[in-house]
Amino acid sequence: MSIIIPANTLAAGGYDVDNSLRFNGASTDFFTTTQTAVTAERKKFTISCWVKRSLIGSGNQTIASAGNGGGSEEFSIFFKTTDALEVYHHNGSAYEMRLITNMLFRDPSAWYNIVFVCDTANGTAALRQRLFVNGVELTDANSDFSTYDESPQNDNLPVNVDERFQIGSASWGNPGNGLGNGLNLFSGYIAEFYQTAGQANIATKFGEFDEDSGIWKPIDPSGLTFGTNGIRLEFKEAGTSANSSGLGADTSGNDNHLTVTNLTAVDQSTDTCTNNFATLNPLQPPVHSASNAMTLREGNLQLHGSTDGGPKFAGASTIGVSSGKWYAEFKSTISNNVYGMVGVDSNPGELARNDEWPGYYANSYGYHKDGEKYTGNSGSSYGNAWTNDTIGVALDLDNNKLYFSKNGTFQNSGDPTTGATGTGAISITAASSTTAGAYFFALGDKSTSYINPFDCNFGSPIHSISSGNADGDGFGNFEYAVPSGYFALCTKNLAEYG
Repeated sequence: MSIIIPANTLAAGGYDVDNSLRFNGASTDFFTTTQTAVTAERKKFTISCWVKRSLIGSGNQTIASAGNGGGSEEFSIFFKTTDALEVYHHNGSAYEMRLITNMLFRDPSAWYNIVFVCDTANGTAALRQRLFVNGVELTDANSDFSTYDESPQNDNLPVNVDERFQIGSASWGNPGNGLGNGLNLFSGYIAEFYQTAGQANIATKFGEFDEDSGIWKPIDPSGLTFGTNGIRLEFKEAGTSANSSGLGADTSGNDNHLTVTNLTAVDQSTDTCTNNFATLNPLQPPVHSASNAMTLREGNLQLHGSTDGGPKFAGASTIGVSSGKWYAEFKSTISNNVYGMVGVDSNPGELARNDEWPGYYANSYGYHKDGEKYTGNSGSSYGNAWTNDTIGVALDLDNNKLYFSKNGTFQNSGDPTTGATGTGAISITAASSTTAGAYFFALGDKSTSYINPFDCNFGSPIHSISSGNADGDGFGNFEYAVPSGYFALCTKNLAEYG
């Protein structure tokens, strides 16, 4: 059995999405383009994409927007600070159309498919603006909205006109227009972005409910038309002349390529709506109240801190496992990592509440910076000390064994492939005998006097990998070789081995 925070992600089968793009609001990441004025396309268009959020309850975060601001018209789809979803058209002085959902989007492990349909020429007011989430249409009749203001008939939106269209931030916050270096920036992952200009396509054009699980999943988008301004972004390296990295390449056939700001090849991710990878869980934040407490960035894969002092509990994975063999890497990013701890824990909520580190409680295990192993707040000799090194964790829940490596060398002469023999292993309590019935990868620090940031790699890294190693099924990208029989922590592997 595998425990996953509820996430709308099908584990295997069907149409595969290869890439997403990781947006880090702190780095001012976004795409922009200026569109061509086509009146019919201002009245009718569809935007569909899959998103996985990173920051919850932290300011307005834009998925897509259009308009130049400065008192002109604006269009935006964004998550509010309350975590509701809002879609609006503002004419510069008042709202022409405004939808705010009662639904709150607070699961940082979930992929959501959001489809907005605009058809202002429609004679039926309720069909001039339609919003679907994971294949289900939200309606005013079903009380799905806290605010529901319909578009006037034949209203012209500032989309598919000669103004900016932007993904990842508000278009009126574009650098160079005097309004700053980005506004309402998105933090998280976006995949399969479509804008079908001149077409009112409902959600079933982009996805379907799986007949076995009932989970909403993407489908092959064959048969779509894109009009003059339409785009499709697969975030793959197409090597177009307009954008050498290919991340902003329009693959609809229109070649309406977008200009990339602060996004590079390392932001391309294999964490997608068809193969969901673990990240650190922002819903279990450290309770440490110091102003210099650590934060999560880069799609919840970077534990960030800029000054000394911080929490003892730093974070745990969104996915917990109770069987199978799993591998992850954690790269310490500073040379003065004094009290850092990498490990696994059966009850990370307890660590978070009490601000403690992996290895502090029973059924909690850590590899400390000084080379000792810890469990039950008791340390003993284990391996080499480490500072700004990469620590690999091989978790064998079929044999209840745990192994740690430093820069690819397993400590204590450990051999993760020895099964029940457990050569050099740390023996751990069976997951079934723990509070949660599962183990989570976890990070921490034995002292609040130092800062110990990490880059986390569950298979979709945020830093460049010099060698590149996948697991036995071809998933993940790791710095060091994945032990035979161990797998990256993602939903396709969980379906087979979890």
